Amino acid sequence: MSGYKVQPVDLSGLSTVSLLARGGKVKQADFAKVYQPGSGVAGLLDSLPHILAGDSFRNVVSAIRNAKEAGKPVVWGMGGHVVKCGLAPVLIDLMRRGYATAFAMNGSASIHDFEIALAGHTSEDVEAVLPDGRFGSAEETGREWNSALSPDRGIGEALGEALERLSPAEHAPASLLVQAWRSNVPVTVHVAVGTDTPHTHPAVNAPVLGAAAHHDFRLFCGIVAELNGGGVYINAGSAVVMPEVFLKALSCVRNLGCEVRGFTTVNMDFLQHYRPRANVVERPHAGSGGRGYSLTGHHELMIPLLAAALIEGDLP
Repeated sequence: MSGYKVQPVDLSGLSTVSLLARGGKVKQADFAKVYQPGSGVAGLLDSLPHILAGDSFRNVVSAIRNAKEAGKPVVWGMGGHVVKCGLAPVLIDLMRRGYATAFAMNGSASIHDFEIALAGHTSEDVEAVLPDGRFGSAEETGREWNSALSPDRGIGEALGEALERLSPAEHAPASLLVQAWRSNVPVTVHVAVGTDTPHTHPAVNAPVLGAAAHHDFRLFCGIVAELNGGGVYINAGSAVVMPEVFLKALSCVRNLGCEVRGFTTVNMDFLQHYRPRANVVERPHAGSGGRGYSLTGHHELMIPLLAAALIEGDLP
């Protein structure tokens, strides 16, 4: 016998309902199908359950395809990890197919791509070089990245033009900056001063860096203004800088009288953080239609899967 004053509630009088009459949000018809050997990418996509991320993924694929068919922008915003995971060739191919009409990078993405274009490798061992202060001190990266900039053009365009001259033939095909430059596809770079290794190099010119960065923000505003009525903005692997830049650009162009409604936003990352969820997936669509989606997974898996689904749709 319990000594507590509070006694368990008698549940014998609880009202119940029929399971059949109640129904349910999850239905057998929506379950995954067993993948059939040899059915390829189409078979894999068809096997996904029509539940949660399964349908979100399908909806993202449809939104990007529809944007391409309607001549609307498909803009890829990204952090450095996307480039470090070796995904530039995938994005370059999507660009050539019309599934990427502009790129917006944080500073680290531009640096990793810049180093790949120069040397075919990037991403130093931070723990090994930080104790003696060698982290971020690569001479060629800092010198050439800073030397490329000018106050009358954006960082992305300036880096692409410089790498067209500097990148060896064996490395240029893997550089998003080089290939976008050659294809005349806009690339904007959005830096936070002090976050990127070239900011510590003796060659840094702060006024030029600021002017070039502000040029790219204004250019990005022009790109965002074109999302109205069916464009797609994808935030891949940036937890802070690009979500903040995107929301400021969106508010800016709306303030200037541009109607930007009825577009799709996507956040792709291996963790869902507050700012991408709020600034990319939710807030842009408040009172303005459109839809935001979150796709969670490693970039090196999810971006090739998304690309494969889009390419599969190009087949006759």
